[in-house]
Amino acid sequence: MVDITQIMRFDDLASKNSPIHNLEGRIKLISTILIILTCVIAKELFIPIILEIMLLILLKIADLSYWDSAKRLLMLLPFGGAIIIFQPFIQPGNIIWSYSWLHITDFGLNWAILLLTRMIVSLTAIILYSSTTPLQEMASSFRKLKMPRDLAMILSIMVRFLFLFVDELAAIRKSQKSRNFSIHSKNTSYKWRVKQVGYTIGMMFLKSYEQGERVHKSMVSRGFSDASEMFDEKKSPEKIDYIYIFSIIILIILLEIIIIKYSGNLGYFGRNFALN
Repeated sequence: MVDITQIMRFDDLASKNSPIHNLEGRIKLISTILIILTCVIAKELFIPIILEIMLLILLKIADLSYWDSAKRLLMLLPFGGAIIIFQPFIQPGNIIWSYSWLHITDFGLNWAILLLTRMIVSLTAIILYSSTTPLQEMASSFRKLKMPRDLAMILSIMVRFLFLFVDELAAIRKSQKSRNFSIHSKNTSYKWRVKQVGYTIGMMFLKSYEQGERVHKSMVSRGFSDASEMFDEKKSPEKIDYIYIFSIIILIILLEIIIIKYSGNLGYFGRNFALN
């Protein structure tokens, strides 16, 4: 089981000092969305590959470990990878491999490669953003970009009390461990271990509910109402922020121009693999 305290390490990692970390939150969020959208609509491998190279350079500038980023990427890949695996077998095209009733087509294989490349680029962009932006700054960026007020307030409160939730869960797990409880132990029945995990989940639910009631009463006592607004630090983008986002926009435009004019010279990487 992954140590829940890693979430605190990730927030510490996002608070480091580097040219990418120091960018304004909205700029990083908009840049991440632009990269993902460009990658998702790309029909050729050339654009995602260049974007991935750019993201790897940005990871280096942000002084982030390639190994740690790769581990996080591998943890996320299975969620979409399960869909990609079946594409070579279900898409029409020329059969390049066959065994019994299983067939792999050339179009299906190329489509799966394009989907995998899109997914890797999108996840790398998200990892870069989450590794260089503290949780509270993420919530603030969404508010500044005009997220609905109620959703923005819920997100801000959730981020503020997430670490308290992690502390409570860590204390419960430490208490269970001190009593020699382990979910992987073979000395007790599986049914009993599942029941204890259920008790833990129920306890966390009750603690969260009680904490939410206390926080709400505390906020009301300080004048909170439905019309209240969360405090938002006024921070304007600087020159380096505009240079960063305009550089990404210019790169995306150049890639689109290259695809339109020179796709025939790019060989396999310039071929259109999208579904018709």
